[in-house]
Amino acid sequence: MKQYFITGTDTEVGKTYVTCQLLNAAQRLSLRAIGYKPIAAGCELVNGEWVNEDALNIQKASAKIRVGEVIEDVGGLKADSNNRKSGQTLPLRQINRKSGQTLPLRQINPIALKPAIAPHIAALEEGVTLTFDKIAQGLDLLKTYQPDLLLMEGAGGWRLPLTVGDEYTPTYYLSDVVKSLKIDVILVVGMRLGCLNHALLTAEAIRADGLAIKGWVANDVTGNMTRYQENLYSLKAMLPEPLLAEIPYQSEPNEEALFAAIEQIR
Repeated sequence: MKQYFITGTDTEVGKTYVTCQLLNAAQRLSLRAIGYKPIAAGCELVNGEWVNEDALNIQKASAKIRVGEVIEDVGGLKADSNNRKSGQTLPLRQINRKSGQTLPLRQINPIALKPAIAPHIAALEEGVTLTFDKIAQGLDLLKTYQPDLLLMEGAGGWRLPLTVGDEYTPTYYLSDVVKSLKIDVILVVGMRLGCLNHALLTAEAIRADGLAIKGWVANDVTGNMTRYQENLYSLKAMLPEPLLAEIPYQSEPNEEALFAAIEQIR
């Protein structure tokens, strides 16, 4: 299994769209691919469940699970997918025996915050604690489905705060979770004015955290960036990591280019 963390040069640079394109391409190559968005802010109540649009798109793009594989929480003890006691840090679960079932949204997005604001502020308003354990346990659960490719999408940019401390308590970032998990990173660059600075600073921060950047994706977020090709050339010259794919504005990316990206990360 290969797993990657998808981050971006800023918020609204198309992380979810790129994640879904990679998931879909992987499945067209007969790979089992699952997406994970542990934290999402900005939800609507749908049939009694708080739903984030990005998380819903990732759920739709993720592989369906075969007979006997969908695992449901029943609370309490520790168990593996055969409902036996084990040393895993996952709560007791039972197997849902439906064929070809879409993964439950709460497994794709375990932390769904209602207001569309910075997650640490939304969590504070709702009395929710954003913890390493919650994020890591959700990732561990998805690993039990034995995907070939697991893409964990962040929120905002690289330095997304989970808690904001003071002089006695340091601020804790989502990047600290990724660092602890030692996951390689894919960087989504929103191609617009300022992207050179944002991309270089983000890449520097990722490397400074001791993590590897597997590659980067150029996502045309406006369709009218002045000197797009020149900026793309500059990024290719300044970023040592490979360009995995280009995503055009409001049109389907080249399928062969996506397949080539999957071959580089599989």
